[in-house]
Amino acid sequence: MDVLTGFTALDRPIFGPQARAQFATAYPETPTVLRHELAEHPLLTLDALASLAGRLPDASIEYNRGDLPIGVDGKPAPTGMGIEDTIRHIAISDSWAVLKNIEQDPGYEALLLSLLGELRPQIEAKTGKMLRPQGFIFISSPDAVTPYHFDPEHNILLQLVGKKVMTQFPAGDARYAPDTTHESYHSGGPRELHWRDELASGGREFPLGPGDALVVPVMAPHHVKNGPASSISLSITWRSDWSFAEADARCWNGVLRNAGLNPRAPRRWPHGNHGKALAFRAWRRLFGAS
Repeated sequence: MDVLTGFTALDRPIFGPQARAQFATAYPETPTVLRHELAEHPLLTLDALASLAGRLPDASIEYNRGDLPIGVDGKPAPTGMGIEDTIRHIAISDSWAVLKNIEQDPGYEALLLSLLGELRPQIEAKTGKMLRPQGFIFISSPDAVTPYHFDPEHNILLQLVGKKVMTQFPAGDARYAPDTTHESYHSGGPRELHWRDELASGGREFPLGPGDALVVPVMAPHHVKNGPASSISLSITWRSDWSFAEADARCWNGVLRNAGLNPRAPRRWPHGNHGKALAFRAWRRLFGAS
């Protein structure tokens, strides 16, 4: 069944004709800032988000200290506050919080699918059927840092309240995320990346304020620094056959590397990586690997 039918649309377009045209040109590999018109939505106030956090399962909530370096070893330490208090008092709680898979809640699912529905023609013209739509909401204290990491989804980050700067690095470039790190991540390892100060010169800064939306390519390394006021951002994400094939090709490379070989990295879109992906899927069926 097509998951993008039957949702309740917003009462007006959020991405205008210019934004949709820019997105069609940039997607899926070029980071680009678009304009959006999602502002003052009742589901995106601090009180509404604190209430959502209270309804989501624990596995869908992550929050910790906001005064972090760009690079961290493992998960950052908690603050000692509960998630609802953290969100309601984000201006003074010195925290960073994310609500994951907001589509578990019907109202937020309708919002997510309505936003993605506006861009569906441009997406499917490039990477085929839109798969596994997911939403993530980030609530950050003044000057909070989201450490250096990467993510497996196609992503558009909509800035709603406050300002921040995302620094992005080229996706698929082993200088910024080694092939072995990709292989470890897709086999269940952490998404946090090892930071070295000499990497900084390869990053591109994208300042974001309310009304800005940033296209983030699959597995593009990045870190984020919040501005002097608290911030709310919404990530609308999806997967494609290409992104799943890239992930499985990375897993197959891990199998080959463990066997003593030195495999070539998967190629970026529009290359499909289908051979390695099929090899890994067959290997997984045979040996029961997860």
